Amino acid sequence: MTTGFSGTYAVNNVNFTLPPTSGHWLERTNYGIDGEGHVLYPATRSFEMVWELISTDDASQIIGFYNAISSTGTSVVCLPDWGNSNFLFRNYSGCTLVEPTINEYFQGYITNMSLKILNIRTN
Repeated sequence: MTTGFSGTYAVNNVNFTLPPTSGHWLERTNYGIDGEGHVLYPATRSFEMVWELISTDDASQIIGFYNAISSTGTSVVCLPDWGNSNFLFRNYSGCTLVEPTINEYFQGYITNMSLKILNIRTN
């Protein structure tokens, strides 16, 4: 985990041509309570980016990121630094991507496209 070069959303040091409309850290699964009363969580986190309205050209970049590593690879993803009160970005290595979801088409654009990033180690 290192400070990101781009200062914005990126995959393998390539900035998104269109930054997401929104992005958020997903809640981790609660696996129960250990013998000392502490909640058990997985070691990794997940992040979701959403584009409310995106051109097919910009969407093809996102699909290309997924296709490049979909079955065997991992990537370095630049995301907002988890738990940081400032809006700073950090590179997280060893991440995997979930196939992007593509919603309805609207006048040649895609609505509510999303991309989930998995296997993010924040500490």
